[in-house]
Amino acid sequence: MSQHNIAVVGLGSMGYGMAQSLLKAGHAVQGFDINPDTARRFEAEGGLTGSLRDAAARSDILIIVVLNAAQTENVLFGENGWAADLKEGATVVGCATVPPEFARDMATRCADHGLHYLDAPISGGAAKAALGKLSIMASGTPDAFVGAAPALDAMAETVFRLGDAAGAGSAMKAVNQLLAGVHIAAMAEALTFGMTQGVAPEKFVEVISQCAGNSWMLENRAPHIVAGDYTPRSSVDIWPKDLGIVLDIAKSARFSAPLTAAALQQFLAASGSGLGAEDDAAVAKVYARNAGLVLPGEDA
Repeated sequence: MSQHNIAVVGLGSMGYGMAQSLLKAGHAVQGFDINPDTARRFEAEGGLTGSLRDAAARSDILIIVVLNAAQTENVLFGENGWAADLKEGATVVGCATVPPEFARDMATRCADHGLHYLDAPISGGAAKAALGKLSIMASGTPDAFVGAAPALDAMAETVFRLGDAAGAGSAMKAVNQLLAGVHIAAMAEALTFGMTQGVAPEKFVEVISQCAGNSWMLENRAPHIVAGDYTPRSSVDIWPKDLGIVLDIAKSARFSAPLTAAALQQFLAASGSGLGAEDDAAVAKVYARNAGLVLPGEDA
């Protein structure tokens, strides 16, 4: 694989692992984050150093792994935005969960600057990001796919090519997030319901993970509750944003999504209770509190 100059903006739990995977693949990578300590840590692992403008001028690919649409737009077109300084023909890979219409707008505005834009939301979690085994739901022009290919090859186990225009990737990510958010809330409801019937959380995981009621989210998140470990691999506060996007899309499509709305209320309750920065499995604490239950690791 030939070496490419790649910049990664957003070195959170996902972005950091993605940047590491790009380094391991032999690319020249510079990472940027609002936390300077995180960026320096990446530099110590082999990341390039230099100013944003220098990085933009040399980058073949810019990967944006931030929280939302507003942050994505700010990275590209805000004060000191990258779009003005990236070399013509560079490829922008937008990985945040955003509405499809926003992705289409970014593609149009990038094209006005001579840039390719790949709508490429991600799935798989921090562990798979660090292993270069993400699933990426991508859509964009053939040129955008060609330009992004070196990065996609390093970061992803599976790249779903969903169309030749931005927006389709984000639409599929919304479908995924509907299911993922509902599954986490359903897992929390089932686990705590089981507790009311004398089913211990560890026994819940042992049995249900081998039965028809299982889901990937149950297997991944329920053990966090059993361990009483709410270190945020994916935080509660992600879900009001992502499920909010799902409901906004549903509203514009005149589509009723009552299960999504119910799950959103539980995440909002968790966030409003001060749990927003905890692992999203902490939504179980809302159920436990309302039922007078004590979860593992908590004081009675």
